Amino acid sequence: MSKFKQLESFVSVATRGSLTAAAIAEGVAPAIMGRRLDALEERLGVKLLVRTTRRISLTHEGSAFLEDCQRLLADVANAEASVSAGGIKASGHLRITAPGGFGRRHVAPLVPRFRERHAEVTISLNLSDRVVDLAGEGFDCAVRVGDMPDSSLVSVRLADNRRLCVATPTYLRQHGTPLHPHDLSRFDCLTLSSDASQTRGWAFKVPKGDASELLHLKPGGPLSCSDGQVLHDWCLAGYGIAWRSTWEVEAEIAAGALVAVLDDFAAPANGIYAVFPQAKHLPLRVRLWIDFLKHHYGQAGYWKAQ
Repeated sequence: MSKFKQLESFVSVATRGSLTAAAIAEGVAPAIMGRRLDALEERLGVKLLVRTTRRISLTHEGSAFLEDCQRLLADVANAEASVSAGGIKASGHLRITAPGGFGRRHVAPLVPRFRERHAEVTISLNLSDRVVDLAGEGFDCAVRVGDMPDSSLVSVRLADNRRLCVATPTYLRQHGTPLHPHDLSRFDCLTLSSDASQTRGWAFKVPKGDASELLHLKPGGPLSCSDGQVLHDWCLAGYGIAWRSTWEVEAEIAAGALVAVLDDFAAPANGIYAVFPQAKHLPLRVRLWIDFLKHHYGQAGYWKAQ
């Protein structure tokens, strides 16, 4: 039995949540899908799926393995497309979506530049802070910032993203500099209002014995807003300390307009991802768009220049 076929079957069952649905999609009996999964788990020596008569769920190891398998299958599909496409040009309509703030700053400027290279591709860009149903709403690709909980989508990591506490040099000269996250209670913190999505507050990595743990704080302050761009503007105007993403503030830090504080306590980075629905053959225009983003975001100095 092909190892590659085992991986394809595992991804199909895991994303569809059913042996029967995966078997129908491939045109084989459910028993064949079951044997492939059994062979894969026996070869790896680990349980990937918990199968009952009602449902199929991933184990912890299965969830981690699924992400790797999706990436591997996407890479193989891309490699095949690059060979089979040969001199064929990308064409057709590309529908992409991204969060509002990130999309305005780091996606929208790249869209016309991508089309300059691929004149036969037309592009629609949707900017929305809601989590768009890609398959249900007919989108080819999304750019998302943060953790990727939806295992039914294939994700390609484009760049790292960290969250930093920042303030202007003038504010810090006038009010001092916090040395520990708990010191923030003595400062003017610019926070998202309660109706925004950042429900867990600001995250920091703090020492605990010989290791460290994540500390979540909800600092208060005289100003709050549901819009992150407004908080960014207030911070640049010197009204307090804000907790912002590196994609928003790295250029201002490089220029000296903002200063990062509590950097030693910064939480581990999450990611900026391109995500797309599971597909056997990724359209050339989508593959080239993802490669285009990865190239630009990976350039030395990109984030500091934006």
